Amino acid sequence: MSQFVPEFEWTDDALRLRRFLFDFWFEMRRPPNLHDAHRALGLERRAIEAAYRLLELGRNCTVDQRTQNYNLLKAPPFASFPTLYPMFTDDEFHSFAGCAHEALGMSNAPQVRDVVLRCESCCACCFEPITIELRNFELISCTPVEPVIHVTETPWEWLKVDMISMCDTTNFALDADHAERYERMQGRRGVLFSLAQAMEHIRFVAEARSWDYHWPPMTGDNMGGAMLDRFASLGIDVSPYTP
Repeated sequence: MSQFVPEFEWTDDALRLRRFLFDFWFEMRRPPNLHDAHRALGLERRAIEAAYRLLELGRNCTVDQRTQNYNLLKAPPFASFPTLYPMFTDDEFHSFAGCAHEALGMSNAPQVRDVVLRCESCCACCFEPITIELRNFELISCTPVEPVIHVTETPWEWLKVDMISMCDTTNFALDADHAERYERMQGRRGVLFSLAQAMEHIRFVAEARSWDYHWPPMTGDNMGGAMLDRFASLGIDVSPYTP
């Protein structure tokens, strides 16, 4: 997945696959495989592969294209592998959110409208449990405290290969001191979001994804600069990312 992607339009197959994979994942609480997509959409293998390549190019998912069966790794807000962001409805496991930001944004999806989602996460530096409850993109409760979100990868590095590292470096911390300790552990500086800042940052995605399946591909060649400007507009200190 390149950072420098010219504008393009989705094919009908890509749009159908995108709608299917999100609906399937929310309902079945697992990612679809190629057989699931074939049975639902009637597409043959090559058509599904081509549609997934477009969805990845448009920054909608990460597929392991080294595999013959196109293993689906991420389709934000979801991750197919264990993350620090398991989501629950009532006392039942629902799915893994991809990162701290996605744990917040998932609560606005139409498939879980009016449902209380609970994220049973932890502080990245010390693993102290952090539990957050959300409904309809609103924060209901935080235990034991309202955490911060710590991002230790500059947006200039986002999506150079895929979205894995962008999500992996976006984590909860109990407070700024714990975030600084995590920086020393990783040997990387980062920026801090309050939950209110984080929710405003991801609002444009949370209010479009899963609601508008014609939402255009995310393309362009200035993600780093645009994201830093957005961070600063929200009152976030971006000096750790400034040479």
